[in-house]
Amino acid sequence: MDVIEILPRLHLLRFAVGQAYLWRDGDAVTLVDAGPPGAAARIAAAARSLGTLRRIVLTHFHVDHAGGAGDLSALTGAEVLAHRLDAAAVRGEVPGPPPAFEDWERPLHAKAAGLLPDGDFARPERLTELSDGDVLDFGGGARVVHVPGHTDGSIALHLPRYGVLFTGDTVAASPVDGSVIPGVFNLDRARLLDSFRRLAALDPDVACFGHGDPVNGGASTVLRQAADRRTDAR
Repeated sequence: MDVIEILPRLHLLRFAVGQAYLWRDGDAVTLVDAGPPGAAARIAAAARSLGTLRRIVLTHFHVDHAGGAGDLSALTGAEVLAHRLDAAAVRGEVPGPPPAFEDWERPLHAKAAGLLPDGDFARPERLTELSDGDVLDFGGGARVVHVPGHTDGSIALHLPRYGVLFTGDTVAASPVDGSVIPGVFNLDRARLLDSFRRLAALDPDVACFGHGDPVNGGASTVLRQAADRRTDAR
């Protein structure tokens, strides 16, 4: 796991598949996404270097983002939060619906899946359910933005006070050239593109993606330009 400082308050945690983020308010730390199963001890150590982990906010139920939440919550006592439409899948009560793959996505997904642990994993014992418009007590007031498409309960987190946006997998940075693109492996691509446009209208300065390098400065312009390129992409 690589730990990369983006801002003094904000660090990226990069795994073999996907990434998570630590946000610090004084000695209180919030984790956005929890990495894959098996990552809890490493994440907890990174969080302790900044302060006390208080909460884990999951952008969606996929294993590369939620797989570490159960172990990490048990290890640290941190509260786990996820959108109400993904909550049952996070708890393991139901299987999450699979993506509607485009043909070109299938080999990419198979390659990514091969880098993730097999088998079941620990689930959070307690889960707080979120809805669109909720404001969480970190980052000067982190607003929950419901962005369905990647999953039904995908969320982004917008910190207007600091100009920071966590997009989850609704937006990504291309591993080829770093360009900003819509996320892949989606349940409903048309809904995802609508959600992409909603995020582009939020005017962030820093955009943090579930996959790929963040945009650290001028993210609003980059997101709007990327959204404009996708206006007819249905």
